[in-house]
Amino acid sequence: MRKLLLILLCLMIFSCSKKATVQEEISAVQGNQVTLTDLQIKNSGIETNTLSNLDIAHKIMLTGQIDVPPQGMASVSAPSGGYVRVSRFMPGNFVKKGQTLATLENPELVQLQQDYLLAKSNLQYAQQDYSRQKDLNANKASSDKVTQKAFNESQNQNIMMKGMAQKLAAMGISPTALNANNIRRTFAVVSPISGYISTVNINIGQYVSPMDKMFDIVNTGDLHLALKVFEKDLNKIKTGQKVFAYTNQNPTNKYEARIFIIGKDFSADRSVLVHCHFVDNNLSLIPGTFMNAEIEADSANGTVIPDDAVVTWEEKQYVFEEIKPKTYRMFPVEIGNSENGFTELLNFKKENSNKKFVTKGAYQLLMALKNVEE
Repeated sequence: MRKLLLILLCLMIFSCSKKATVQEEISAVQGNQVTLTDLQIKNSGIETNTLSNLDIAHKIMLTGQIDVPPQGMASVSAPSGGYVRVSRFMPGNFVKKGQTLATLENPELVQLQQDYLLAKSNLQYAQQDYSRQKDLNANKASSDKVTQKAFNESQNQNIMMKGMAQKLAAMGISPTALNANNIRRTFAVVSPISGYISTVNINIGQYVSPMDKMFDIVNTGDLHLALKVFEKDLNKIKTGQKVFAYTNQNPTNKYEARIFIIGKDFSADRSVLVHCHFVDNNLSLIPGTFMNAEIEADSANGTVIPDDAVVTWEEKQYVFEEIKPKTYRMFPVEIGNSENGFTELLNFKKENSNKKFVTKGAYQLLMALKNVEE
């Protein structure tokens, strides 16, 4: 009997102890405020303090893409029509300035070289004839009309020869080196810049005209970042500002740049293009790549709170105010920029500066408040 009483006494003590523990773990929730026990506060690591002011930089979030300046892109066409006999490269190949991209054949090129050589020969004769007529005229052995005609013929042949020389030079044929023994019917199409071939629009045997685009070439050695800045942020932008850009695929890898040109006109969406030079020129980025960017504007003094003290509930931001010991209320806030572990609170009223807010353990308070509500 004594043994049975002892067992019942132990069970009663255990039950009371368990009930007290459960009671100790229950939170008191009323509306948007929660009251915790001493044990819960200790386990959650909750700390409170009044908020202070710090200088915090204003970050402007922008979007844009990798671009190259106009001199870094080239569309290559033939100076004259012709049939493609040789095409050497594919998209992605690197070419140097002046390197032959393709060879074209045009039988009319033979006629142009022939006409040039004939004009050159006729010019020599015309110049000699004019020299003779000028001497005869000086001795009254030739009329002024004949002398003038010889001069005009010399000028006409000179004009014809120089005009054809320019055509030959545009097709890569040196007029000074041309003679009757090296006349040819093919000419080379060369690269005007160094860079990577992005598109090839020809094949062997195809006829191309001067209006057809044969190749596109991009020089990736002078990449820059083109960002869209909307009107509301334009007054915060200036040349020389730091920019940190990153891709959606790798947001932790940031590329530093500097603003060097700010556009002077608005597009249809009220934005202005801002161009930035990368600090590191040896980047493996492709023109057209979409980029996000952060710009640090001038810092300003504002009320701040540790980043972890701000919680989000139903797409709104809150902090917790300590309204009395162990009791905390959700306090709606509008947040600004974050820097060095602190987040700026916008439109924070002066009368709240003496209140205490939770600086650690805010997420645990949110869970205690919302889990009980559910």
